[in-house]
Amino acid sequence: MRYQISGKQIDIGEALQTHVKAELGEVVEKYAQRPTDAVIVFSRVAHEYICEATIHLSTGLNAAAKGHASEIYAAFESCREKMDKQLRRYKRRLRDHHRDRTAPVEFDGGSSYILAPTEEPEDIEADLNQPIVIAEMETKIPSITVGEAVMQLELGAQKMLVFRNEGHGGVNVVYRRDDGNIGWIDPRNSK
Repeated sequence: MRYQISGKQIDIGEALQTHVKAELGEVVEKYAQRPTDAVIVFSRVAHEYICEATIHLSTGLNAAAKGHASEIYAAFESCREKMDKQLRRYKRRLRDHHRDRTAPVEFDGGSSYILAPTEEPEDIEADLNQPIVIAEMETKIPSITVGEAVMQLELGAQKMLVFRNEGHGGVNVVYRRDDGNIGWIDPRNSK
């Protein structure tokens, strides 16, 4: 498994990197047989350290966790425990989807754009209340089943996931509703 361990405006020593590789590797080996790579980012906000980890699995799914603490090792341990809990919760489903899939998950590209006003606003105060739409990066759209999309939404701690439905090839969306349930948008079924 490939590790990318970095810090945002803080130095990450060799001892911490070795500790992260050993501990996270043990968790991932237990639940997912073939992880491809892991991205771990440490940062600091005021007195608190933050550890964010994202693991890319061979099934095309991503698992993400975030931990906070006043010490950097404790922040990683908090993140590791959350990752362990997520992977344990989805262990059976991860293995079942892995067995049923004969080919790796296919990804389509999705372009992102930044929308900015074309002219200067006359009333600057009124314009401050209007949100600016910002594209963070290009994204890949996976071709997966609805069940896999819901699992990816849960594993990645995301609010929304756009995917290509393997059943009919159309673009679908699953999202986390305010009431805690999962919503599914399938434009093909609206006719």
